[in-house]
Amino acid sequence: MGLFTRRNNESATATAVATVDPALAALSGDYTIDPAHSSIGFTVRHAMVTNVRGGFGSYEGALSLDGIDPSRSSASIDVDIASVDTGIADRDGHLRSGDFFDAEKFPKMTFRSTAAEQLGGDRYRITGDLTIKDVTRPLSIDLEFQGSATDVYGNERAGFEGSTEILRSDWGLTWNAALEAGGVMVSDKVKLTFDISAIKNAPQAA
Repeated sequence: MGLFTRRNNESATATAVATVDPALAALSGDYTIDPAHSSIGFTVRHAMVTNVRGGFGSYEGALSLDGIDPSRSSASIDVDIASVDTGIADRDGHLRSGDFFDAEKFPKMTFRSTAAEQLGGDRYRITGDLTIKDVTRPLSIDLEFQGSATDVYGNERAGFEGSTEILRSDWGLTWNAALEAGGVMVSDKVKLTFDISAIKNAPQAA
């Protein structure tokens, strides 16, 4: 079930009327990401032999969804760098230090979307600007729409799950240590993962 589906007709032109699922069109609106039921994580190769996984415990974000034309959808998120958590206090402290995120000087990591597109079915790609420390670079995230539901408290929710890969050095995160047997302590490639549950905002009073 896609957020936007065009009529499959070989004679259709670029101006053809879109076929819209009313249930999906009803999803249109502004949403607030619910951190209690979402996660933003990362995975990075450590010492060339295993993966270290972590995430961020504090962040806020918003989605604006257009169920008729997803290209008009947008997203923004602000992550508190000091909330990084890999399960090891010493490692988390190192990540917050100047060797990596320098959380005291640069307390936020931000993402602001600039474009959105449907890849097919429930798959979408959102592109935007990711800022870490004082570096801003473009980033594309592939997402899958997980559906919508009304929870027991009457909140209308929409869910998305996705991932992307970055080179941390592109954002100035270059600290490393050489291993005796060859290679480095921390991989440059980092996988970012997103599991998002967003609550639809109540309509604004006229």
